[in-house]
Formats: sequence, C-alpha cells, structure tokens
Amino acid sequence: MKVDNKFYEFLTSVEGKYKQVYLDSGGEPTIGIGHLLTLSERRSGKIVIGKAVVEYRHGLTDAQVLDLCQQDIRAVVKVVNRGVKVPLTQNQFNTLVSFTFNVGDESFLDSTLLRVLNQNQYGVVPSQLRRWKYDNGKVVQGLVNRREKEIQLWLS
Repeated sequence: MKVDNKFYEFLTSVEGKYKQVYLDSGGEPTIGIGHLLTLSERRSGKIVIGKAVVEYRHGLTDAQVLDLCQQDIRAVVKVVNRGVKVPLTQNQFNTLVSFTFNVGDESFLDSTLLRVLNQNQYGVVPSQLRRWKYDNGKVVQGLVNRREKEIQLWLS
C-alpha cells in the first residue's frame, strides 16, 4: 500500500510544519514535518533532499519541507508494508505510517500493537495506540493528543 494525499495533511496536523530547526518534545533537533536531524546533518548543517544537498541553517522552503517529508515517509511505508500481514483500509494504513514515523521502525515492528493487528484484532488497535504517550519516561500531552487523532483516523 501507499499513503494517499490526505496523509500529508494529517501528518502536518500532528507533527507541525517548521522551516527552521526546533526541539521536539524529547529535546531532539528537528526540522520540517518531524524530520529528526541526524548527527551528520547537525554537524554539517546540510540535509540531502532527493539529490540536492541543502543547507538548512537559514530555513527550508515549503517545497523542500514537503520533499523531505515524502523522502522520510517512503522508508516508513516499506516498514509498515513489511510488518502488516492483514488487509487494511487506506485510513488504517495512513494511521500506522503516522504512528511508525513517530515511534520508529523497530518499536513498531516489535510492538504488541502489530502483533494483535496481525491476529485480526483490529478493535484492539486503539487501546494499543493509547499506550504510546511517553517520551523519556514522562507522559507528553502532545503524544496523547496525537494518538487520539490517529485513533479517529483509524476508525474513520
């Protein structure tokens, strides 16, 4: 499966859109739509977007923000497609890509959420999503809010 055009609107609504570097809820340098800067990106001040090497210190353009997000999401789509063994609706797939983008590939692939989903327990997914509200051991209201939006998307 692939994400649809509505996915990027949804992801922007839960991640925000920033042309400049900011610190996420865990204190990690981030830019665009949830792009965590790698150590090499932090050191160099540059991000590879497509085939272009972009200096981000003075900010990104709207087009660069979207291109970077689409680049990041392509890898996440592959992970979700590899992990999920049951049929999904488009909104369910979009939900899982948003969730995986937020928690990381390994966390998704090792999650109880994925295990129960692959046992056809679709109705358990919302309660499993609600468990993922911590950053550095503390409940983060932004994650609580995000999970509720993901649940609404899952159920729609």
